[in-house]
Amino acid sequence: MNKDNIVSAGLLIIGDEILSGRTADQNINFLAKNLSENGILLKEVRVVGDFENEIIFAVNELRKKFDYVFTSGGIGPTHDDITSLSIAKAFDQDLILNEVAHEILIQHYGAENVNEARLKMAYLPRKASLLDNPVSSAPGFRIENVFVMAGIPKIFQAMFEASKKELKIGCKISARELKISLTESIIAKDLTDLQNQYREISMGSYPFENGTSLVFRGFDKQILEEAFLKMQNLITKIDPKIIIEIL
Repeated sequence: MNKDNIVSAGLLIIGDEILSGRTADQNINFLAKNLSENGILLKEVRVVGDFENEIIFAVNELRKKFDYVFTSGGIGPTHDDITSLSIAKAFDQDLILNEVAHEILIQHYGAENVNEARLKMAYLPRKASLLDNPVSSAPGFRIENVFVMAGIPKIFQAMFEASKKELKIGCKISARELKISLTESIIAKDLTDLQNQYREISMGSYPFENGTSLVFRGFDKQILEEAFLKMQNLITKIDPKIIIEIL
C-alpha cells in the first residue's frame, strides 16, 4: 500500500474492567469496519488501566503516530472515570466546567437531578469540542486529533457517528478473499513470492478449522485483481476442489 494515501488511526481502550476480563471489548471491530469504509486504516489498538500516567503516555504517543486517535471508556460519573482529566493533562490544559455540556445534562436529567457525580461528566479540557450523545446525553469530546468516547458500545457507536463529519476521507481500500481447504504451510511460499511481486498489495493468511482465508487488500483495484487472480490460479493448479469460497 502507498503510505502517502493512508489516513491512519489508533484506538486506546481505557479501563481496569477490560484488563481483568470482567468486560469484553466490543468496540474494536465496529471501529475498524467503520473507519475502513471511510478510507481510514486502524493501525494500532492499546489497552490501559485506570491510571492517569499510563493514559497520558499512551495518548501522547498515539496522537503523534496517527492522523486520529479514538479512546473508549472512563468518561462516566464514578471515581475511577479519569479519562477526561488525563486527556486534559496530556494536552496541558485545564479541566473546566463546559457550560454547553452542563446545559445538556440539565435538559436531560433536570437541574435538581444533576448531582456532583453527574456534573463530573460536564468537566472537559478547556479547548474540547463536544461529540453528541443521543443515547444518554453526556457528550464525548474532541481535542485536536483525539476523539474521547464512552466505552458502552451503544454510546460509543453514537459518538462515532457524531465524529464522522469531522474526519477526512482517505482513499478507499478494496479487498478480496479466497477461502481454501489447505493449511497455511502448504501455500506459504507461493504467498510470499506473490507478496514480493506486489508490494503495494497487503496479503494476509488467516487459518480456521480445516482451512485458510487469504485476504488481499489494496488501493488500486486493477492491481489488486491481478494479484488476486494469480493466487487463485495457483490454488486451482493444486486442485480446484480446495477452493471453498471466493469473496
